[in-house]
Amino acid sequence: MAQFRPFEMEGMPIEEQPMNWKDMVPMPYDKKAVDAYTRTRIILMNGIENNAVLTSHAIERMHPDPEVKKSMALMRRIDSQQQELVNWLNPADQSIIETTLGYEQVAVDLTANLAQNEPDPYVKQTLDFALLEDFDHLYRYSCLYDYIEGGDPEVIVQGKTEVKPGRPTSIEHRHPFDSMRKHYDKDTADIKTKMNYITITAAEQQTMLYYRSHGFMYPDDIARQLYAEIAEIEEQHVTQYGLLGDPNETMLEKLAMMELNEAYLYYSCAETESDPRIKGIWEKFMKMEVTHFNECARLIKKIEGRDIQDLVKADVIEPLVVFEQNKDYVNSVIDGQLDLAPNNMEFMRMRDLPDDWASFGYLRVMNAKGVPSEEIVGKAGPNLAERDQMENIRRVKQEMARRVEKGMAAVPAR
Repeated sequence: MAQFRPFEMEGMPIEEQPMNWKDMVPMPYDKKAVDAYTRTRIILMNGIENNAVLTSHAIERMHPDPEVKKSMALMRRIDSQQQELVNWLNPADQSIIETTLGYEQVAVDLTANLAQNEPDPYVKQTLDFALLEDFDHLYRYSCLYDYIEGGDPEVIVQGKTEVKPGRPTSIEHRHPFDSMRKHYDKDTADIKTKMNYITITAAEQQTMLYYRSHGFMYPDDIARQLYAEIAEIEEQHVTQYGLLGDPNETMLEKLAMMELNEAYLYYSCAETESDPRIKGIWEKFMKMEVTHFNECARLIKKIEGRDIQDLVKADVIEPLVVFEQNKDYVNSVIDGQLDLAPNNMEFMRMRDLPDDWASFGYLRVMNAKGVPSEEIVGKAGPNLAERDQMENIRRVKQEMARRVEKGMAAVPAR
């Protein structure tokens, strides 16, 4: 596979980048014919562009330099148009829950890919930890799909990602303090770590926002409750991933890394895309983002007196981000890490958690009147429902129930 060499890539003049309305609203893919990983690439890049726009808006409100504000406004407008084009590739006949299954397939196979190629052990552990939770979300939503639409989740994931429980969603609910994580050092972190950090934070953020903005559209109570429950886990994931980044990076440095990440991911998508029309979109947008990155480099040089190559510290960013089957890797993480939990920014076995672990009390409060992610299994067909009875899943639920009960005296529910 070709390499991504950001300082050798050809850009597109920014004055040529604005799109007309017809070009901005392309023909959507056929949901019955699309490759599952074409769908996941579209979902990922929508999230990446959403994050670029939201982050740019946040920075412009804090950066004092008018020249920076003008450049950001121009780049942000292009990112906004890119986001709309990418998102509009989704077809109107793809239901909310079908799109949701695509989001969770992104979460599983993207996180697995990043974790396997992450040089920082702590960042890798954080990725592995959340991987098992998103894996479980795919299963819970599959049960909802069966219940609401009588749909087969295999039609969506196409056998590329397994549909079975991971770390049960019912035991994922944690006190906000247990979402705290250590951050990498901007001066020593590998560029791949920085790219993985931006990628996963953006991806989880859009998942959280999608569930918040669509879950209420269902009239069925269990569907509404399940989206609310899993949206809150995604909020935990956005918090933990966001904290991995070094807060000492300047605003321009963060902007430059974000634009570099966009170019890197569009290049990754183009290298692996099976649909020729959509591959052309990835290639075009990659050139746009190279120009945005070069503009950020110019601003950093002029305003901060720093050379962008001294910040990137690499001529090549590798390997590329690839959507592919990760069944063996996911199962190995399930076997080794199903009963992990975070405490004081480290991960430990549930049996070793202190009795006053704040999340014991939080779990009792959140699950006091029932748990939608457990209830939905009872509404699914037997083929899906019986998967929740696997020995390792029952064991980890029992262990958490035991620890919650033991900690009741140490951590009052209110």
